[in-house]
Amino acid sequence: MGYPRRLLNDHESVTVDLHPHWWFLAGPTFAVTASIAAAIATLVMTDSATTEQSIAGWASLVALGVSAVWLVIRYSQWMTTYFVITNLRIIFRSGLLTKRGIEIPLDRVNTVHFHQGIMERIVGTGDLRIESGGESGQQRFTDIRQPDRVQRVIHAEMDLSRQRKFAEPGVDVAGQLERLESMLMRGSLTPDEFDRQKRRLLGS
Repeated sequence: MGYPRRLLNDHESVTVDLHPHWWFLAGPTFAVTASIAAAIATLVMTDSATTEQSIAGWASLVALGVSAVWLVIRYSQWMTTYFVITNLRIIFRSGLLTKRGIEIPLDRVNTVHFHQGIMERIVGTGDLRIESGGESGQQRFTDIRQPDRVQRVIHAEMDLSRQRKFAEPGVDVAGQLERLESMLMRGSLTPDEFDRQKRRLLGS
């Protein structure tokens, strides 16, 4: 389920729309798997109809129930958490019953840092730290998919935002297309992102 379009402003388009990385669900998923394995081991390794099997069986069922509830809660959090980059701002929004959100205008962003540990690099997740000129100053976002790519997208959108802000009437479209092409060559934009920005620039 993507970010609700009704929450966007006029003439605002989405470039990146992410839920947290699946690593966000790794803990409760492992707990459920371990509980099921423990329940099977209890049935196989203990004598039937004994006190030991009964105690171990109930303990396994309790562990399975707790881990299943944890997984359901975590999945609900995953479904209702969005990290979105548009042509105007960066949006973080989460919560099902109670909601919280952060919006950072692109023209307020100063620097964007990303961090990945060894395991995070293997699975393709990491953290982003965004420093801005707003009251909050610095925001950290965890479990971001491919944070290095997201960092490049933010920088690309910042460049385009500055170009739009300072463009004069009768702006040189050809010049801006050349800038997009140079960003594509540097790897700041993927081919899909280049095509999307080109269509936006040409108004098609």
